[in-house]
Amino acid sequence: MAHRGNWWGYIAHDPEKDRPRVTRKLLGRVFGYARSYWRAVTIGLLIIAIISLIELIPPLLYRELIDNVLPNQEWGRLNLLALGMISIPIVSGLLGVAQRYFNSQVGEGIIYDLRQELYTHLQRMSLRFFTHTKSGDIISRLNNDVVGAQGAIANTIPNLLTNIFTLTSTLAVMLTIEWRLTLLAIAVLPLFVLPARRVGRILRDIRRRSMELNADMSSAISETLSVNGALLVKTFGRGNYEVEHFGETNREVRDIGIRQAMVGRWFFLGLSISGAIGTALIYWVGGRFVLQDVISVGTIVAFAAYLGRLYGPISSLANVPVEFARALVSFERVFEYLDMPVEIADKADAIELDEVQGDIRFEDVSFRYAAPMLEDDASEPSVPNIQYRSSRAQALESLNFHIASGELVALVGPSGAGKTTITYLLPRLYDPTEGRVLLDGHDLRDVTLESLARQIGMVTQETYLLHDTFAANLRYARQDATEAEMEAACRAANIHDFIAGLPDGYSTLVGERGYRLSGGEKQRLAIARVILKDPRILILDEATAHLDSQSEALIQAALEPLFAGRTSFVIAHRLSTILAADKILVMDEGRLVEQGSHAELFALNGLYADLYRTQFRASQSGLEAMLD
Repeated sequence: MAHRGNWWGYIAHDPEKDRPRVTRKLLGRVFGYARSYWRAVTIGLLIIAIISLIELIPPLLYRELIDNVLPNQEWGRLNLLALGMISIPIVSGLLGVAQRYFNSQVGEGIIYDLRQELYTHLQRMSLRFFTHTKSGDIISRLNNDVVGAQGAIANTIPNLLTNIFTLTSTLAVMLTIEWRLTLLAIAVLPLFVLPARRVGRILRDIRRRSMELNADMSSAISETLSVNGALLVKTFGRGNYEVEHFGETNREVRDIGIRQAMVGRWFFLGLSISGAIGTALIYWVGGRFVLQDVISVGTIVAFAAYLGRLYGPISSLANVPVEFARALVSFERVFEYLDMPVEIADKADAIELDEVQGDIRFEDVSFRYAAPMLEDDASEPSVPNIQYRSSRAQALESLNFHIASGELVALVGPSGAGKTTITYLLPRLYDPTEGRVLLDGHDLRDVTLESLARQIGMVTQETYLLHDTFAANLRYARQDATEAEMEAACRAANIHDFIAGLPDGYSTLVGERGYRLSGGEKQRLAIARVILKDPRILILDEATAHLDSQSEALIQAALEPLFAGRTSFVIAHRLSTILAADKILVMDEGRLVEQGSHAELFALNGLYADLYRTQFRASQSGLEAMLD
């Protein structure tokens, strides 16, 4: 089926290269997450060893009961054996509870560490990553893959060690009881081991495909069942299509789940048959030994009891490559994200911006949007590198301009001219492909991202609000803001009266992405939020696009004092905003074609004059005659 594209679709998978290479480096990295929990791991291993030794006792009790106690009618020893048979499971069970406690400490701790590391790394990724990655894939890696990776350390490895302890101790006792039967029991081991390698590869491939399909399904759910998605589906009448599309992915998830279950079931059936063959041989040969008086009946009963402790661990150990291969897929998918280089990061010697004047220069700035694409590094196929390949033409080309501190700059131009891209370079959502952006003489790449973010306030064209209260959304700008400061900011943005009129006031939930609010109310709340932040540099991207005339007039009045003393960039098609600007930058196809005041640009009779006649004048009828 055709899936909605994401940049993972650019990866060309080679089945041979997709198989995990269990290198020392990879294993060291995997086990590295358990190092912080070495005390719990040590205690858990000690408990595993004690349990393995304790569980060796019951078959010896059976032999004693059959060979000595019953024939000799030893009533006292019979009572002791019965007490021992009751006590051993109790002690073993209590130790198992303790072992489970320490095991869960390690497992859940690793989930926390791995997920926290991944989330922290993703927070540092540039905007480019999020524009080319489906949210469902990110959620899948933070949830499903992290839990799958944790299973390798919290389940597979403890089970491996438990089975090794059990197997070695059981073999040691069996050899002391009857070495010939022990060798016969070992003779069937190839029947357990040989299928494991093949099944491990098959299940690993199935596991990777299953994860990819589940990520697709998560993306479909997040895209179509969010507020935006539901609105899009309903307004275009695409409900039936989306149900069918989801059904296709859902069927693939179902089918691959069935295939995974059946492959595993056939594998375990083979292991069960192998165990039955070994057990039958032991009883057959052991029975002959009993008939020949070579061994006692108690010995063969004890030996049969030990067979379960022998073949059970062997079956589990044969399944370890299968389980570990599946877990490696989860680690690989998590490591793919963790190993992505952070495109925009602080330099080691980055400076902290304290007081900013707001003087901005663009020097020979060019920028090209690019689609990220993963490519395997030949030296380590399981750890991909990220490279960027051009996805469209140059967005900005050789920009040179200077904005003095406190100036109000209007960015105008046709759609796709590069206006928004300029505003993305200022807070370093992207870095220039060529040239540099200076703030008070500092290259933005030389200052810390956090201090730069404190200096810039941005109201984007699409307002994003958290599914939380008005107060929480406002305090996202300043966590320590007081009630009075929030109210003052909302009054300035002409939204206080609306909020105060609600039953719960500032404690009212705004709803998912603010969909309980009108477009104008969301914009005013976003403006109040940036007013509360009190930034030195202000960026408004069509900030009043959704306001009615009355609200816009009030907002414009509120913005005037906000602009005062700040360096401000405004993308707008409103003539009133453009006329108020100290400087107008006219963009076309990524180039700065004109700059100056309204009068200067209009006199040039160039692109700005054309835009004025076709767009700006319509927004303020009759103003042209007054200006002329």
